[in-house]
Amino acid sequence: MLDARDIMDVRLKFLLYGILTTLFFLFAGLYFFQIVHTDKYIRLAYNNRLRLIRVSPPRGEIYDRSGLPLAVNETTFSIMGYPLDLDKPYMLSRISQVLSNHGIPVSDEELAKTVKRQRLAPYQVIRLVHNLTMVQMAELFADPEFPNQLFPLPVWRRVYPSGAIVANITGYVGEISENELKNAADSNYVGGDIIGKGGIERYHEEQLRGVPGEEAIEVNARGRKVRTIDSLSSKRGDDVLLTLDTGAQKKAMELLSDYRGSIVALDVNTGAVIVSASSPTYDNNPLAWGVSTKEWHEITDDEGKPMHDRAISGVYPPASTFKALVALAALEENIITPNMTFTCHGSIQLSNRVFRCWRRGGHGSLNLTGALQNSCDVYFYQVGMKMGIDRLLKWVKKFGVGAPTGVDLTGEASGNAAGPEWKKANRKENWYQGDTVNYSIGQGFLLLTPIQLARVYAAIANGGYLVTPHLSPSEFKEPVSIGVSKEKLAVVQRGLDYVVSRGTGSRAGRFGVQVAGKTGTAQNAHGLDHALFAGYAPANKPQYVAVAVVEAGEHGSSVASPMVGEILAHILSHPGEKDDS
Repeated sequence: MLDARDIMDVRLKFLLYGILTTLFFLFAGLYFFQIVHTDKYIRLAYNNRLRLIRVSPPRGEIYDRSGLPLAVNETTFSIMGYPLDLDKPYMLSRISQVLSNHGIPVSDEELAKTVKRQRLAPYQVIRLVHNLTMVQMAELFADPEFPNQLFPLPVWRRVYPSGAIVANITGYVGEISENELKNAADSNYVGGDIIGKGGIERYHEEQLRGVPGEEAIEVNARGRKVRTIDSLSSKRGDDVLLTLDTGAQKKAMELLSDYRGSIVALDVNTGAVIVSASSPTYDNNPLAWGVSTKEWHEITDDEGKPMHDRAISGVYPPASTFKALVALAALEENIITPNMTFTCHGSIQLSNRVFRCWRRGGHGSLNLTGALQNSCDVYFYQVGMKMGIDRLLKWVKKFGVGAPTGVDLTGEASGNAAGPEWKKANRKENWYQGDTVNYSIGQGFLLLTPIQLARVYAAIANGGYLVTPHLSPSEFKEPVSIGVSKEKLAVVQRGLDYVVSRGTGSRAGRFGVQVAGKTGTAQNAHGLDHALFAGYAPANKPQYVAVAVVEAGEHGSSVASPMVGEILAHILSHPGEKDDS
């Protein structure tokens, strides 16, 4: 039996062994961290002293054909911080409260999302709020409640001097979204970067964005800057000069101010876009600076759909403007001759269905130019039946209908060339001769965008060459010959001249220039008929083509035709700088 001294000796031995074991692991740890992995931890310690600040490049600017600025940069400030500072308890709530006190409403939840989206490393700076003015920045830093862990960074802000007038063309910029970041994984984007969100800003993003720079700074134990170690300058983006005429665009928006619709004008020989107006519109400046969720929904939920670019994405039946294409196709296919006549009694009957002319009493006996001049439906019903849908589709596709024009804007619609295959696939129905009759006057399933219709009329005006509409001269493509006879084309051109000089489109000719073109009134299943007019000027030597589509405008002759006449007169009297196409 052990006495008290023996028990004490055993306990001392266990204590000694414990101390020796502890010392062994301590020295082993020191050897492991300071000898075996010394380089690694020296590197980590060094990195913890470094902070990398991404310097956004000034974005290239956008100008119209005369050099007027459409999108420019102005200096603003961003509030920056580091993840290690922002992770402190209640820090984001404190920042949110201070910002709200100074009229900058940002919730702590929104700040948390911002931090999460941009967080790459503990030493990678994060932008919490951007687009602050010098006055806002000064007020924040004068507030004793403002966290001293945050600091300002001068950056640029996008400004659109013409605002709503050209919003559908320029688009706007905004902070890159998570989806955009995923899709741009190999394009040197990071969370917080600014990216084009539509229009020219999006289409020419690569040209406009520039190359980001970077600054490496040394900080102390509290994360404050000690010195700049190295820096890489950012490279400014390239400017984009457009073919757009801002003055003519403004005039087009004024003409559309009381309507929903679009006006498009092109150079008939190059496809240069001179006007691309869509109404209603929106001011893109607040979107570039940052809007609240409520403000965003006010725009996107507006029943007028102001962000829907009707010039390239609105699809409409071309109605009687389509008759010029049908006339040329029928001449080329030798279905008719210029002097062949059809008699219009006001309607024709096909099976058990009656197809009426817009003039209930009829037009009597008409040749092709008379049918175009008076927009006789019955004449084109009979031409359409003689042609058949297959030959009509052949010529529709020659003119690029049913496919995007290739204009350098995002969101362009294809329209719909329709036809038997389309109807079978989409309606599960056969194609009937009544469908062809409707098709021949631009009704039924046929749908075009305003810019597609302008392209069709440019080809009629320029001698039979299909142009590619473009806003940047760098996107110019050589026009492609459709392959039409100049003599037969001249017959159609004469008919379009008669439409304005002595027919349904006379109001287009009241602005001092000789216009040729065609009216159209398209049936609208949702309300009043749409009004259309497509024309070019000068009629004897065409330079520009213009199309007006007015939703629920009712009459192409009284509403759309004067719009086209006035916009063509404006362009010809204010030629601006010639584009480089």
